[in-house]
Amino acid sequence: MNENRPVIDALNGLLADSTVLYQKLRHYHWNVAGSNFFVLHEKFEALYDAWAASIDEIAERVLTIDGVPLHTLASMLDASRVREDDSIPAAADMVEALLADFKTVSARIGEIIELAEARGDRGTVNLMDGLLDRLEKDAWMLRAWKRETAGSWS
Repeated sequence: MNENRPVIDALNGLLADSTVLYQKLRHYHWNVAGSNFFVLHEKFEALYDAWAASIDEIAERVLTIDGVPLHTLASMLDASRVREDDSIPAAADMVEALLADFKTVSARIGEIIELAEARGDRGTVNLMDGLLDRLEKDAWMLRAWKRETAGSWS
């Protein structure tokens, strides 16, 4: 058995979360409407671009530690804690859903950090630290935007 199996499995879970989050961000980018269209349309695009790069980094980390990254949509949906959104919610609800998803992904990253630290896997910890830093900043920005625009959402 691969001694990295627990970290590989956890990274594959994060890969799945990231893939579903990426698609949700694209969905929201395409379908956001109302007075906040321009700001959110641009922000969602920046977020999905960043997650596209992260998905690749996570998959490459799995390969680096002798694993096989998940590679089918079905396997991603099965392994993901982030859920698809088949509705077209209002802008405010999109932001709320993303903030909840960011918490879910942050928790997964925290679990991976613990597993990797226990195994002395600095490469995985370093990758996770960077992802967590960016995720925390993105959540802060959405929360700040939400406070500024409260009452004007459509």
